[in-house]
Amino acid sequence: MYTSTCSTSGRHGPSVLHKVSEKRRVMDVHRRGGGVTVVCSSQSDREAESGSIQTVVASAPQIRFRKATDRARDQLADLAVLNERLSRADGVEAARARRRVDFMKRSRKTWAKVYDYVMDNDVECTLSAIEEANLKVLQMLDEQYKDRSSIDSMKTTLESLQAEVEEAQDRLQRTQKNIDANVERVNELKQTARILEQSFSPTNDILQEQVPGQSGKKNGLQSSLRLEPELKEHWFAVQFSSKLEENMMIPFDLFNEPWVLFRDSEGKAACVKDECAHRGCPISPGKVIDGEVACPYHGWQYDANGSCTKMPSTKMCPGIKVKALPIVEVDGLVWVWPGAQKPVGSPEGLGAPPEGFKLHAEIEVEVPVEHGLLIENLLDLAHAPFTHTSTFAKGWPIPDIVKFTANKALSGVWHPYPINMEFRPPCITVSTIGLAQPGKIKRDVTAEDCENHLHQIHFCLPSREGHTRLLYRMSMDFLGWLRYVPGIQNVWKHVAGQVLGEDLVLVVGQQDRLKRGGDTWAHPVSYDKMAVRYRRWRNRIAEGGHVSQTPVEASMSAGDLFELEE
Repeated sequence: MYTSTCSTSGRHGPSVLHKVSEKRRVMDVHRRGGGVTVVCSSQSDREAESGSIQTVVASAPQIRFRKATDRARDQLADLAVLNERLSRADGVEAARARRRVDFMKRSRKTWAKVYDYVMDNDVECTLSAIEEANLKVLQMLDEQYKDRSSIDSMKTTLESLQAEVEEAQDRLQRTQKNIDANVERVNELKQTARILEQSFSPTNDILQEQVPGQSGKKNGLQSSLRLEPELKEHWFAVQFSSKLEENMMIPFDLFNEPWVLFRDSEGKAACVKDECAHRGCPISPGKVIDGEVACPYHGWQYDANGSCTKMPSTKMCPGIKVKALPIVEVDGLVWVWPGAQKPVGSPEGLGAPPEGFKLHAEIEVEVPVEHGLLIENLLDLAHAPFTHTSTFAKGWPIPDIVKFTANKALSGVWHPYPINMEFRPPCITVSTIGLAQPGKIKRDVTAEDCENHLHQIHFCLPSREGHTRLLYRMSMDFLGWLRYVPGIQNVWKHVAGQVLGEDLVLVVGQQDRLKRGGDTWAHPVSYDKMAVRYRRWRNRIAEGGHVSQTPVEASMSAGDLFELEE
């Protein structure tokens, strides 16, 4: 479309020209090739004569470039209005159509997309078709805006989380430094306290005066509920092999740490920490899957080495694992090494019945007593006729004197009872009892002189402070057929519970007095020798010493053994 402006006829004369000069003169120049529209504007002669810079700038030509696509889009609008006019005789409707089209053209971005939609889909150029295209374009732009907003929101959240992770890592590093410093300080305080106890213990002065034959000597015995870290450097029997079945998990505590036993795909025993690396949930309520334990919380699986092998519902993170303990299975027992040092030797022979004996009972009991106090009780036979009057010592006369004769550092023979007793580090007591007949004990003879024998092994595991997990193993060299009597295991368990119950009344009381500052070794006498030797061994371990776990190699000096005259 072209627009031309004709000059004014001379009939009007200068007055018309003057009026035109008073207003802006507008000239539209349309060029076919360049598609350029030039609009020239000027102010009145009076303003031009003022010579102001503002007037000159305002009166300068203003140029707006139009592309061919812009013209095409305008033509689309004109064509739609024209079709609306042709379809209706009413001129008012055509004017409305023009206003509606102009309203849609207000957004150049939207109108451009409307034009593209009409061209791409070969839509009829009617007002209704263009309005429908405009609606679809608006919906599309709205969805794009939402997607962009969602992505921006996710980016913002991710950046916030990253900042929180970095801050948490900084706090963790600072906390670790504080923990290391506190641990070092605690160790220093422990060492100082140990030195002070050795230097100023009032118990030593009492014992120096009141223990017969020990004038001028201090025994230095110290009972404690503390589980010394040095105790960990030994093999511990934590379960009977017969109890650990395939696809079974057995949880237990050892040195205040939770552990779980299971068998791997090859049937070998394994022991890992009973605490999932993900959220600290116990693993033991879960299940065993193809020789691996699965946490019941989110299904993470761990193999015998503690390595995490599966993380359902998330991307696998390499290198995740839980602590696993060295483990062996010998003599029908499962043994673990909880210490930080490399395992030494083998526990083979420490828990096996003697040759010629048949295993009759394997019992597990939780005891609310510190394991050292329980060991000292088991090594003390002099209390039997006073404490066990309703069980195995019923009817025993009270002897004039009870003696314990040591034949090795940590073993010996009781008199007048035919009982051999031994302590095997770190927590095993062994006794062999000579019997005249089932249920009756001989006196004034040795166990070797008796025809029938009962062999007992107590594994006193330090589960946590003030608590012991007791494994009891009983075997005999007679009445072998008794093992096959239905319900006999329940009988043995009932008897063991009765005997232990008689001891617990007293040993729990000892622990209570110890917590209140009492002294369980105020006045030791001759028949306390075996328990004294255990306590000496325990104190030596606490001071950083080491005694071999193998019984035949265990040795102490005369001073360490607190040798008492018989």
